[in-house]
Amino acid sequence: MSADGPQATVRATGEAVAVLPNYIGGEWRTVDRVETLPDVDPVSGETAALVPLSGVAEVRAAARAAREAQPAWRAVPPQRRARAVLALRDELLRRRRELVELVTADLGKALDDADGEVGRGIESVESAAAIPHLLKGETLEGVAEGVDVELVRQPVGVVAAITPFNFPAMIPLWFLPYAIACGNSFVLKPSERDPRPAALIAEMVDAVAEIPPGVVNLVHGGRDAVEALLADPDVDAVSFVGQATTARLIARRCAETGKRAQALGGAKNSLVVMPDADLERAVPAIMGSAFGAAGQRCLAGSVAVVVGDGARQAEVREALAAAASDLKVGPGDDPETDVCPLVSAEARDRVAAAIEVAEGEGAAVLVDGRRDAGPAGTVLGPTIVAAADPESDLAREEQFGPLLALVDAPDLDAALEFLNDSRYGNAGAIFTSSGEAARAYRYGAEAGMLGVNVGVPAPVAWFPFSGWKDSLDGDLHANGADAVDFYTRKKVITSRW
Repeated sequence: MSADGPQATVRATGEAVAVLPNYIGGEWRTVDRVETLPDVDPVSGETAALVPLSGVAEVRAAARAAREAQPAWRAVPPQRRARAVLALRDELLRRRRELVELVTADLGKALDDADGEVGRGIESVESAAAIPHLLKGETLEGVAEGVDVELVRQPVGVVAAITPFNFPAMIPLWFLPYAIACGNSFVLKPSERDPRPAALIAEMVDAVAEIPPGVVNLVHGGRDAVEALLADPDVDAVSFVGQATTARLIARRCAETGKRAQALGGAKNSLVVMPDADLERAVPAIMGSAFGAAGQRCLAGSVAVVVGDGARQAEVREALAAAASDLKVGPGDDPETDVCPLVSAEARDRVAAAIEVAEGEGAAVLVDGRRDAGPAGTVLGPTIVAAADPESDLAREEQFGPLLALVDAPDLDAALEFLNDSRYGNAGAIFTSSGEAARAYRYGAEAGMLGVNVGVPAPVAWFPFSGWKDSLDGDLHANGADAVDFYTRKKVITSRW
């Protein structure tokens, strides 16, 4: 890599702060004459890097480079593409700690969470390395006299990925390895809030000789870059993760321009606590689900539905409140930290405002994390609020912070009714000692990823990340066989000889 590379690990130390370059056609390109945004350290509030707001010209250059590289890359045999993906895996393993620490520095996530995120990303790379098997088609001999039919999979072309701030390493690695293993070329537009982990991944791609220039490209930017990708005629498919409203917009715009869309949206995940739940195991799992990564996960359990009579509900509330009060709030690079800062002061203020609104509506704040916001204004401690109305925004809308709402239900049927009335269907979990209750829950819950005595039901990479309802726009999910279906088109050939 050249000396004028991404400088992904730059930190503000009184020196000039670097402007992150784009990675296009195998080259690091400085972006001139555009506005920049500060990439702010969520602990200190200092500017760690400047993010260029690339526009149509920069996006066009990346998409054109991807288009030019794709035919030759498609012609590379699948087993050689798989070896290239494995070479990227080796580079990720070699520099894993560096990537973990950069996720913590840029997002604020606790080191253990960051390490888990990077590990999950590496799993996706390993899964995509099975592409010679996953790309196999089907044949049917003799469908008529002398007639045979075969189905083959071919790449869609150029794939763009628009990824969110909350998993700056894992979600790019959900998309990149599968897309290129299938024979596509790739343009990544990471979140402008914490783009340095994505830049480091591009640096690793640059170090892999088996991946030719132009197969993987990276463009920094905000809304203008997204709009340019959606409009670019060289982009054939778009993978997106973000808010539900944006996911719907992405899907609509892709439909208008004939692009494939895989748009994963928001969530409001309910954790059902049954009367027979083992609280010694359930409570720590709920703490990790609700407050890990400061609640900035689309699999976070943000509502606890407590099933039972008044005495049981009071017992569960007291146990949850006591556990939350014991959690340590601090910077992500402190190994003792349980609850890290939020990504920005604006994100912290938004969640704090939601707590205030809920209080005004009569909700009871059992644990209040609105204390010192820290030097960057990003700190919010774990907060538990008993909802006054199960249909309130507190109980129904995504808050994306360390905020757990409590809702009571007399029985499992009522808990399922509450869960299924949500417009989201990303995930959920039940805590119980009853196989009958667990089976009724897994049969009746209208969500794509469920946990039984598991607080964060994240599928391993060989299975799809399978949200339902407003948690997904499009038919195919990220990871697993769905990823191969999304990044390839099926062609059926009928032959008579």
